[in-house]
Order: sequence, then structure tokens, then C-alpha cells
Amino acid sequence: MIDKIDKRVRADLFRKRLGQAMDDHNMTQAGLARAIGVDRSTISQLLKGTGARLPNAQVVGECAAALGVSADWLLSLTDRPENTADILANALSVTKAPRALVDEQIFAWHQEAVGYKIRHVPAGMPDMLKIDEMLAWEYEPHLGRTTEQAINASRDRLSWMRQSQSDYEIALPMHELAAFARGEGYYAGLPRAIRVQQLDHFATLSGQLYPRLRLYLFDARRLYSSPITVFGPLLAVLYLGRNYLAFRDRERVTSFTEHFDDLVRQADVTARQIPDHVEMLKAEIVA
Repeated sequence: MIDKIDKRVRADLFRKRLGQAMDDHNMTQAGLARAIGVDRSTISQLLKGTGARLPNAQVVGECAAALGVSADWLLSLTDRPENTADILANALSVTKAPRALVDEQIFAWHQEAVGYKIRHVPAGMPDMLKIDEMLAWEYEPHLGRTTEQAINASRDRLSWMRQSQSDYEIALPMHELAAFARGEGYYAGLPRAIRVQQLDHFATLSGQLYPRLRLYLFDARRLYSSPITVFGPLLAVLYLGRNYLAFRDRERVTSFTEHFDDLVRQADVTARQIPDHVEMLKAEIVA
């Protein structure tokens, strides 16, 4: 927020910012005059005038529109020169979310956020923790003959992610892991042997990679979360199914971060308890 400033200072800043915007857009006084429908002398007066007087709102608005900046910026009400549409476009983007093991956009976001903590609520079991047999069962209907190639490429990407300098926190609804263990819902038809092997792998990784990888289970009857990923302070991504909705403005990223941290604080199974919890689930299906 801009502090309240003296009228003379604001008028002087208006002249400077108008001149700066004209220079940035290679706009002459005559060109701006034609664009907003005034005499060239009017533009000259706007740039070289003195005192605390500002032009009327219509002239300010038309100058802003012609120069691709916001009227608030010309009037020193904000430090951001972009107009509202540009600010929204830069802060929010919609990206396609392919049904594939190797998601170039997700990998690019991971690379961008190297060194920052990455917080993740997956749509199901997190891909980076799945064994090859699980990946083949899940993706073969979509990838067909390319499944092996996709798994190899995914393995390379996930290996990079595990070796990166980022810490990972993953929060998962308790019922998701329970449904997986029992082969229910989405996981109906998944062979028991694969489920047992996957649970073993899950428990082993949660112990080996701790504390750089921390897993938490929360009760979805008390807490709810859509699938989200927060890439440090850089961006927060909401998974919609066919698309990702990515936010880059600080306020939204902070809001998503606080939401995730609340899931962790209220988790029923903490990162240190994951191996024992997984062993309990495995015992139920191997008994």
C-alpha cells in the first residue's frame, strides 16, 4: 500500500510516470494526443506543468489505457504499473494437466522451486512413491505400449526430485491409504501382491528419506483438501483434473501454505508414525 503523499509530490510523480510510460512505449506527445483525442499542447502541459493540480479522471484514464498502464500507477496509488487485467494474468494461469506419468509442467515447477520446501496434497497415492508394478497397473490403460518408456522416464524425473535440495511434505487423507491397502474404490482390481509390495516400499521410503520427506495422514471427516501443491513461496497449484490452476501472487500462495500447514498440525498420523501405521494396514491384508 502506498502511504499518503503531498498533492504537489503526487502531481510531480504523475508527470514523471507519464513521461516514463511514454518512453517505454516509444510514444510521442503528438501520438498520445491523437490516441486520447486532445491537442498536443494538452500533453505538453501534462508533462511540463507545475503545481499540485492533476488532470481530470477521464484524461488520466485515457492516458493509462493508451500506454498500457494502470491509472492508479500514474496517480501513485500503487507501485505496480500493470493494469488489472495484466496483474491477474501474471498472478493466475490455467495449464493443462495430462493423464501421464511424465508431466513436463509439474517437473518444470519442481525445477523452478529447487531449494524451497514443497508441500503436496496428491489426488491419490503420490506417484513419486509408487513401485513400477503399481505404475504399470494404473497407467497402462492410458499409455498402452509406451508404459515402459513412461515408467523409465518417470523414474529418472522422480530420482532427480528426490536428490534435489528441496524438502517435501506430503499430506494424504487416511481413507486413501486404507482404501489402497484393502483394494477398494479406485484401487479395486489391484492385485494383493502389488498392494503388499507397494506398502512395504511406502514404509521403507518414509523411513529412509525422513526428514527430507515427511508424510502425514489427516482425517477427511474433520478436514478437507483439494489436491494442491505449494512450491515454496513461488506458486501454489490447484489440481482440477484436466487442468492446473496456478497462483503466483503472494497472498494466495500464503493462503495455500497456511491451509497445508493446518493439515499437518492436525494430522492423525505424523511423519514418525507412518511406518508403524503402514505395517498395521499391511497386517490386515496379509493375515
